[in-house]
Amino acid sequence: MATELKAGVIGASGYSGIELLRLLDTHPNIQVTRANSRSLAGQQVSDAYPALRGRLPGLEFTATEPKALADTEEELYFLALPHGVAAEFARPLYDAGKTIIDLSADFRLNSEATYEEYYNAPHPDLELLQEGAYIIPEIHGFSSLQEHRLFACPGCYPTSIQIPLTPLVRERLVETKDIIVNSYSGVSGAGKKLHEMYLYCERDESARAYGLPRHRHLSEIEEQLTLANDGRSVMVQFCPHLAPMKRGIHSTISVPAKGGLEEVYQEWTDAYADSPLVQVLPSGQFPDTAHVTGTSRADISAVYDDRTDRFILTSVIDNLLKGASGQAVQIANLRYGFPETAGLL
Repeated sequence: MATELKAGVIGASGYSGIELLRLLDTHPNIQVTRANSRSLAGQQVSDAYPALRGRLPGLEFTATEPKALADTEEELYFLALPHGVAAEFARPLYDAGKTIIDLSADFRLNSEATYEEYYNAPHPDLELLQEGAYIIPEIHGFSSLQEHRLFACPGCYPTSIQIPLTPLVRERLVETKDIIVNSYSGVSGAGKKLHEMYLYCERDESARAYGLPRHRHLSEIEEQLTLANDGRSVMVQFCPHLAPMKRGIHSTISVPAKGGLEEVYQEWTDAYADSPLVQVLPSGQFPDTAHVTGTSRADISAVYDDRTDRFILTSVIDNLLKGASGQAVQIANLRYGFPETAGLL
């Protein structure tokens, strides 16, 4: 078991990349020794991001090309890159024996056809697609983590939806047709895009739906829920919204009931008894994004509507932490046998 691991962050100047640098700076077992960013190459990290002053001393942004990274000393690499670009870096790193945790969508899907359908391009590396392990730690377990070197860190929306819903699908406590999900994301979920839609004056005091009716994350949500349902198809109406806040995800899931509310809570209690980053709230106590912002925690709760015979599940996470960088660090901790919450609490 490694006790101090050297790691690199590729795409270190984006929102998720900066969060990774911040988390790894205080990690007791992982030392970040490389921060790759073409736009900020040559700058000290603490100069480019004054919030990190006094931290990560001497760490400078570099612009090392993918093939050159194969010869670097770092054993672990986090890829905080757009889909399509991440695969360009993953291939030489994987061939060099590095461990990779990818925060993009490049290795989240099992199906080449589904990837092409939702991302409007052929998958950039079909061989690596088969090597990727999709992991929400609380759902997929830890036993096989050490057998893999390429991990797909799930999307923020899918994480907020799967944590409350997957155990209920798996135990047949809900119907798997007519599932309706309304999710709201902070603007940081779109990354650092210079686009009118994300300007302060456009988003302040304003909420709107987007990506309807087939947002890209729908592919990941349905594929994983279908796997939890023993391969029987699960169909979801997924409605994402952009909310006037910087960060956070709130998902409200309406699903036809099969079991009782007590069974829902018993299943959650059993499923997440040993999960320090999932909090199950009492029925009627509704999760709030403000309570998880800045944490790697998910808060969930449920109520039963006897008028419609449906459960209404609510879930909140920080999209940049449990929905991205925090979950990536959690995966690394479990892969290397570190405490699950190292660097996260």
